[in-house]
Amino acid sequence: MSTMANTNTATLRGERADLFQALANARHFLRFTAQGLNDEQASKRTTASELTLGGLIKHVTGVEEQWQGFIDNGRAAMAWDGADFSQMPPEAIEAFHTEFRMQPGETLEALLESYTQVADRTDALLAEVDLDTVHELPSAPWFVDTHWSVRRTLLHIISETTQHSGHADIIRESLDGQKSMG
Repeated sequence: MSTMANTNTATLRGERADLFQALANARHFLRFTAQGLNDEQASKRTTASELTLGGLIKHVTGVEEQWQGFIDNGRAAMAWDGADFSQMPPEAIEAFHTEFRMQPGETLEALLESYTQVADRTDALLAEVDLDTVHELPSAPWFVDTHWSVRRTLLHIISETTQHSGHADIIRESLDGQKSMG
């Protein structure tokens, strides 16, 4: 769970409190799916998908950190801005896929600690940043919009975390039958 090292959550009110709570809930369910697992279990594929629990936590951490950069610096923070993914060299594609996999030497404990650190930074941003600040989105085929506010960016982080929490729940249930709910 996020420690909120730099932020007093008791001071959050209204919309900020709602955004914080929605993100805290999504993070809770993602972390819940990994409780009690060892590194081997966290790196095991249990479905037709390439996804693993450790890989999902690693991915969500990286995505949240990337969007922090966008909140702070806009489009310039997105390394893949304008990249033509169909023309990427194989090593760049492999590097992208590595974000979804636990690598030799990586541990679930370290991935969860990294996630906590990134979450704390996002929480601090949420408490202080102007939610109405708008940045131009990077060029990418999956964006319909051209600009996002900080508020919309935070909603995207919540959506991304929630979506991957659902993936994690399916992977965990396939691993050992444990479910987040039900």
